[in-house]
Amino acid sequence: MDQERYDAGLKARKEVLGAEYVDKALANADDFNREFQEMVTEYCWGTIWGNDRLSKQQRSILNLGMLAALGRSHEFGLHFKGAIKNGVSLDELKEVLHQIAVYCGIPAGVESFRVARQILAELEAEGK
Repeated sequence: MDQERYDAGLKARKEVLGAEYVDKALANADDFNREFQEMVTEYCWGTIWGNDRLSKQQRSILNLGMLAALGRSHEFGLHFKGAIKNGVSLDELKEVLHQIAVYCGIPAGVESFRVARQILAELEAEGK
């Protein structure tokens, strides 16, 4: 493992997904999935999110489209919240969800809006 890339990935992962979520994922790692958590942190977050070729906002928008197309609602919710943290406006997010509906199909759009509204309600309840 490249410690520098892992550390950069850990920083980026916490900035986007929240320290509480990431700390819990790492604390719950066991002998079976610990290497996977390290790989995700080092490669996904250190190599990809850790470089500045695309902005965090651009990466968030890309992830939302891909996750919606793949039907990964749980991950979509995490990255929807992350997109807000990354400064993607609600108007931009609404437009992203419209584009998801057109290019991925109305059912994907319906699911994306459902998850997005759930995340927005959670953030409102938290006073954010």
